[in-house]
Amino acid sequence: MTSTPDAAPTPPEAGSRAGRNLPAAIGVGCSLGAVLIAVLLLVPWAWYIVVSVALAIATWEVIKRLRDGGFAVPVIPLLAGGQAMIWLSWPYGLEGTFIAMAATILLMMVWKLVGQGLANAPENYLRDLSVAILVLAWLPMLATFGAEMVRHDYGNMRVFTLVLVVVCSDVGGYAAGVLFGRHPMAPAISPKKSWEGLAGSALVGTIGATACAYWLLDTPNWWIGLILGPLLVVVATTGDLVESQIKRDLGIKDMGTLLPGHGGIMDRLDSLLPSAFITWIVLSWLL
Repeated sequence: MTSTPDAAPTPPEAGSRAGRNLPAAIGVGCSLGAVLIAVLLLVPWAWYIVVSVALAIATWEVIKRLRDGGFAVPVIPLLAGGQAMIWLSWPYGLEGTFIAMAATILLMMVWKLVGQGLANAPENYLRDLSVAILVLAWLPMLATFGAEMVRHDYGNMRVFTLVLVVVCSDVGGYAAGVLFGRHPMAPAISPKKSWEGLAGSALVGTIGATACAYWLLDTPNWWIGLILGPLLVVVATTGDLVESQIKRDLGIKDMGTLLPGHGGIMDRLDSLLPSAFITWIVLSWLL
């Protein structure tokens, strides 16, 4: 879920995200939200299935874009290893995830080394292996924190908090950016983002985090939201900028086309993935 998709209110950009279909984007967002609510309220354990499916699609999107860009990353180890990292966290927690990650890295090292036979030296071995390890840490490692969170006390409410705060940041940033955006924040990376939009994200995201802490997490320590909210706004925005820079390097607009008005699954996860890690840490510490 892209954080602070705001734009300076110039005629070509105000009211849209660079030509995106806003009604379609709202419809898809509401549909995804309905699925999320149903799963977390009725069958919380199925959250692992949701995360694993979304991760598989997002990983495939990234792999395809990288291979189109000339990076020969290993497909099967990344897809299979990512799933192992998610599912081993169910019985074994994060220890299982780290073991699966180490095993996947070793497998990729060998896979790339012997992929064309031992008689032939692999081309761009260090570059392609480094990118593959980055994908492994960026997607399944961070996604595991979002999946594993549901196993904790009030686990489904912790996941709700993660998603709702990022959505609040998104909405606040978009509204403030369109209405008041005048000063670009990172024009070389994401021209539509403004400092005014970031301020809107911080305000609405912090209000949302405080409300979630009080009502969803059932704690009198409402001030947890004053810590979680600003942290998630900064991290979500950074996650969005990181993906924007990667797409800029690859010369593409979106990672995929699966979701009308949004792009691909990865374009919805860019800010949620690092935010899951921060939410896991903050709520594990303060709750």
